[in-house]
Amino acid sequence: MKKLLTTTLLTLALAFTASAADKDKHDHATKAGPTGGRLITEVEPHVEFFVNKDKKVEIRFINDDNKVVAPGEQVISVTLGERSAPTKLSFAKEGDKLISDKAIPEGNDLPTVVQIRAKEGAKAVNEKFNLNLEQCPTCKNKEYACTCAHGDEVKK
Repeated sequence: MKKLLTTTLLTLALAFTASAADKDKHDHATKAGPTGGRLITEVEPHVEFFVNKDKKVEIRFINDDNKVVAPGEQVISVTLGERSAPTKLSFAKEGDKLISDKAIPEGNDLPTVVQIRAKEGAKAVNEKFNLNLEQCPTCKNKEYACTCAHGDEVKK
């Protein structure tokens, strides 16, 4: 009986995990910032992550009215690409935004970690996502900042 209960609980846990992963894979609508980048709302002010035409990452700080505010003491770092040889980006202020020191690596659907600190030495907030640079077929944004949850029509 104990073995059956353990097996049942394990099966339910795996089914729930697979269902959650499937939902995350297909229900990827996010909020977009004013520039059309991915909006990270776990911090105040919010952070917009945007890849420009030169393949550099721009970071803007966004208030609750979806308006850009000047960077303060925030410290941002981005790590993306292959785990065996990740690319680490540093940022410098440029007007009302931070811009990366180099371009993102070639490829698409790059595993990405954005680390945000309110100031040097503060506890970090990490945002993880795949940087998919394909154009969304239904909204005006790139897939990494897609706002339309178009995966809902996929049969599960």
